[in-house]
Amino acid sequence: MKLSKIYTGMGLLAVCLSFGACKDSNMDEIMELQVDRSFSPTNVTANVINKTGVRLNWKAVHNANSYTIEVYENAAHTGTPTLVVKDILAGMLPYTINGLGGDTEYFIRIKAVGTNVSDSKWMDISIKTEAEQILNPVNPADLTATSVVLTWPAGQMATSMVVNPGNITKAITAADVAAGKVTVTGLKGETTYTAAIFNGTKVRGSISFTTLLDLGGATQITPADNLVNAINNAEAGAVLALMPGIYTLNADLMVSKNISIKGARPTDKPVIIGGVFRVKGNAALNLKDLVLDGTGALNNNQMIIYEEASDNAYGHLVVEDAEIKNYVKGLVYANVKTLIESVKFSGNIISAIECNGGDFIDFRNGIAKTFNFNNNTVYNSALARDLFRMDAGGGNNFTAVTSIINISNNTFHNITNGAGNRILYIRLPKHEITFSKNIVSSSGGILTNQASTIITPANFIQNNYFNAPTYMSGSATSGAKYDTGSFTTLNPGFTNAAAGNFKISQFDLITNGIGDARWRQ
Repeated sequence: MKLSKIYTGMGLLAVCLSFGACKDSNMDEIMELQVDRSFSPTNVTANVINKTGVRLNWKAVHNANSYTIEVYENAAHTGTPTLVVKDILAGMLPYTINGLGGDTEYFIRIKAVGTNVSDSKWMDISIKTEAEQILNPVNPADLTATSVVLTWPAGQMATSMVVNPGNITKAITAADVAAGKVTVTGLKGETTYTAAIFNGTKVRGSISFTTLLDLGGATQITPADNLVNAINNAEAGAVLALMPGIYTLNADLMVSKNISIKGARPTDKPVIIGGVFRVKGNAALNLKDLVLDGTGALNNNQMIIYEEASDNAYGHLVVEDAEIKNYVKGLVYANVKTLIESVKFSGNIISAIECNGGDFIDFRNGIAKTFNFNNNTVYNSALARDLFRMDAGGGNNFTAVTSIINISNNTFHNITNGAGNRILYIRLPKHEITFSKNIVSSSGGILTNQASTIITPANFIQNNYFNAPTYMSGSATSGAKYDTGSFTTLNPGFTNAAAGNFKISQFDLITNGIGDARWRQ
């Protein structure tokens, strides 16, 4: 480093201080630090994008003309680099490297290249790419209850396929590679599997799929059948497999035994119009792969009503992979002494639940031991009422129960828009709430204003509130409580919220796994 001018400048500064004046040209000299090499980039970050790409960013330095990146597969940066990129300008940051291998740890170094000075020292960072994704989505026509045809671009090299659960391993032949196709058999009906394709030990892709319902173990129902009678007369443990079509009921459905009602073809869900499920006799109810349309429901009732008080526990309530809409009062109503083993809503798209005369989930005198609401999308709903209502009556009826409430990875849009309307109206004497990785957008209510609702910062993690400020602060509602955990306020960049397409484009939300998983694909 050239220090002569610094020393000269310091001497001149002392003279200036002594005599109280100095020429501008002398002062300019001490403002210029002359060095022999470029400064190194700082604040270097790396993020994996699209499985095998890496987005690099760093703080530009003032004496750099450009930057050079070298990518290696060893920490010592020895041998021939996997990739070298030169002449990167500051305006090109962040810079994305594409075409790297999947499931591989890379050791990346970056230097600044100056003009008339030596290059900077290298700055290092490492990152592991995700497994590649060469597998295509499963074609519904290639799926049965016991088999699946898995495909990938013809000619892409692979050596084996592993399907779990069951650790089903199938060698991939040269003919399979040429065709880009392999058939896996020996699967079980209505089971979610994950298939991974390998080239040697490296994963080149993975995909999940659910086999079809095994009609051999179910009662097949068609739109020509009387669904009301089929449900009312079902034996305990029955599985009713509904074939595609429209089932217009406008009727109460009495569920007095443990039953499952499922769409036989998940890609062509049957539509049940105006059905209200009245549960009694401690029954369990499983609804899956259905379109549940509340238009014309008797008395504009909730979708599911617990009918009978009981000192014993009701079986599990499970609602999965359904489209639910147009129920006027709400989804679930428990106004009698009801203890439910568990409630699970997962993978549903829920819209136009008006909540006129009831709340979205409405437990007045009932309680669930566990309540899970995960990976759902809820929009244009509960605009004038509360979303999750669990009153003290349920806890007072079952004093030994601590209700475990988990509301995570959901997308909520245009909900609880009244200033005092709550997402969490929880007044159970004993409860634990986890509210994490949810997107709440274009909504004007509050989290809660109830002293008995327990908001623990450690259980309120990575929520994102966009155009929904009163969930974080500033509500005019007396006693309002806010999210005091970690949260962001990023614009998700929904593709078309008005049309119900909530696919997000915001990079950080995608990377951090925020919101309903279906919209991050």
